[in-house]
Amino acid sequence: MPSMPAYEIANEDGDPALLLLCDHASNAVPREVNGGDLGLPPEDMARHIAYDVGARGLTLKLAQRLNAPAALSTFSRLVIDPNRGEDDPTLVMRLYDGSVIPANRHATGQEVAARLGAWHRPYHGAIRTMITRAQERLEGASYASPRPAIISIHSYTPQLKNRPPRPWHAGVLWDEDARIAGPLIELLRDEPGLVVGDNEPYTGHLQGDTMWEHGTKRGLPHALIEVRNDLIADDAGQERWADILARAIPAAIARMEDAAAAGAPAA
Repeated sequence: MPSMPAYEIANEDGDPALLLLCDHASNAVPREVNGGDLGLPPEDMARHIAYDVGARGLTLKLAQRLNAPAALSTFSRLVIDPNRGEDDPTLVMRLYDGSVIPANRHATGQEVAARLGAWHRPYHGAIRTMITRAQERLEGASYASPRPAIISIHSYTPQLKNRPPRPWHAGVLWDEDARIAGPLIELLRDEPGLVVGDNEPYTGHLQGDTMWEHGTKRGLPHALIEVRNDLIADDAGQERWADILARAIPAAIARMEDAAAAGAPAA
């Protein structure tokens, strides 16, 4: 039995029509992994290479504002990255933004398999259970688009080492399904002073990631929101961005519903 759970569920009995996810909510290292120490200094474990700074607090505030259930990881992305497919070469990072991860440097296939079984798979199993439960609770409800809708909350560093500063305050990532992402980008760009990326600072075209696994494969509408982490590093920033996203997400879903009801083709 692992020393810590792989996930936490917030607001479990909230409105099942919308589910929130946070893949990189924590920088915790289970004691089964090198005694709970990846061999990195505390300053590295406190930065973006270990988790998405501010994303957990923002997700929990959004879950309250939107009355939505949320699933959040409880382990560092450096233990094993839940936003990667099981065969992805970056599943267990050995080098990240200039830092060598000592406990991962010589991780064997057996070690990776153990981490998959203890944390990666249970996290995704919890998401599948949430989706199934939501669909059961929504049985008989009338929506023009499939439900639940899924929104994943992430954050990113303002600047990678030896790279130029990133100009965006936030970005929306998507693959071939822009049902939510398209209107969400438009709505966020209407917010005064915000620079919002479309598939920036990363692309949403990553087969095997969380949105592909639980959104694209199931035909559920979804989007991944990235917020620059210096903007949500403290409670005040998280409150501000929870307000922004609590306006934009329902409005984007409403536009998606209107388009589906009018018979517009899926983007």
